[in-house]
Amino acid sequence: MTESIQRARATTASYSITMRLHTGTDPAVIGELATKVAASGGITTALDVVDSHPDSLVIDLTASAADGDHASELVEAVETLEGVRVHKVSDLVFLLHLGGKISVEPKVNLRNRQDLAMAYTPGVGRVSLAIAQQPEDARHLTIKGNSVAVVTDGTAVLGLGDIGPKAALPVMEGKAALFKRFAGIDAWPICLDTTDVDEIVRTVELIAPGFGGINLEDISAPKCFEIEARLRERLDIPVFHDDQHGTAIVVLAALTNALRVIDKMLPDARIIVSGGGAAGSAIVQLLLAAGAHDVTVYDRIGLLNREDDRLTPAWRSLAEKTNPRGLTGSLRDGLQGADVFIGVSAPRILDPAWIDEMAEKRIVFALANPDPEVDIHEATKLATVVASGRSDYPNQINNVLAFPGVFRGLLDAKAADVTTEMLIKAAEAIASVVTDEQLNPNYIIPSVFHPDMSKTVARAIVDSVPKVSSADR
Repeated sequence: MTESIQRARATTASYSITMRLHTGTDPAVIGELATKVAASGGITTALDVVDSHPDSLVIDLTASAADGDHASELVEAVETLEGVRVHKVSDLVFLLHLGGKISVEPKVNLRNRQDLAMAYTPGVGRVSLAIAQQPEDARHLTIKGNSVAVVTDGTAVLGLGDIGPKAALPVMEGKAALFKRFAGIDAWPICLDTTDVDEIVRTVELIAPGFGGINLEDISAPKCFEIEARLRERLDIPVFHDDQHGTAIVVLAALTNALRVIDKMLPDARIIVSGGGAAGSAIVQLLLAAGAHDVTVYDRIGLLNREDDRLTPAWRSLAEKTNPRGLTGSLRDGLQGADVFIGVSAPRILDPAWIDEMAEKRIVFALANPDPEVDIHEATKLATVVASGRSDYPNQINNVLAFPGVFRGLLDAKAADVTTEMLIKAAEAIASVVTDEQLNPNYIIPSVFHPDMSKTVARAIVDSVPKVSSADR
């Protein structure tokens, strides 16, 4: 009896495995392997015969799975085939990370003593003395003018939470690789073994002379707010908290185009933001600065209302600026008649049925990662425009659209700070990449691989930096 083929699950390259298999030489074995993987909901992405003998084959079968448990299921399924032995299983993600993802490469040739004398001693001493006399020259005579420190304490890493600085290092390496790939910026992972605000601030102050900008990353709220504020006061280089401002930029860009789809202006839109942490607070602040008037925030205690005596200082700050209707109650209460839902909170808190209680034309941004606030497949049946943080659905809201271009512009302009105007201009630049001819409910935000993305954002940042004469620098 022929085995029935199941519909493949939503698989991802994040859970790709390669199985080294020892099999017999029956020609049917290749088809049986692919059939078994498909019957278990996986997708075979490569199947290679790597060695052959008169009575045996060595086969590498690469397959993508939905998660770690599913990957194990695929291995177990293949093992049930007669004459097939699983010799070894390799996780492609772990293989990619072996030895780290970034390295340091010299930009100059060091072929002989003359090269060494110019790049290092004694020639380098002349450059150091010049910088001592004119400290601003460090921006163009050293790596400072093209370098960013990616700083974390490992307390809010992706959706993993407080996993510490060593476990945060692969993420910071990835961030550094993205800086280089999309903006040509040399970024350095700085993982601090402290969660003390004073120590973090002082450490970043001490290393700041070697960098042209500071990218704060994966630091838990509310301390991330204080760290950023204190560093902005003390440093003469821009400080950018990507979990706040990068997210806010891309959300505003996506919302700008989503509102074009439903023919509504930002000042007229009723918006519910789920999540009053670092990302939610920054999104709200930027939406208000961009012209939104009717924004209400939902968090664990319900809709944030300025009359509520349970509010933390951070929640109170949000409540004072939002909820003009004085709404109270649950997330569902806040959704009644709303045009927009933006989630930066927790998985599965939005029942798909509630979307029907929003305005006739409605926008749903479910951005919690890796599991969004609502089932994306179900949401697409009910909302006019849907976006998420996932790469396996249209309209991925990804910070990579913003931070490389933002820092490229900041470094090129020799900026000392990041302003709200810059954030808005960056969002407008990202939104502008989607033309009127391209715009539709499934394409409100461009791909991170769009060739014009970082350059367009960088130009917008440079244009928004106040111009000063060389004598003032």
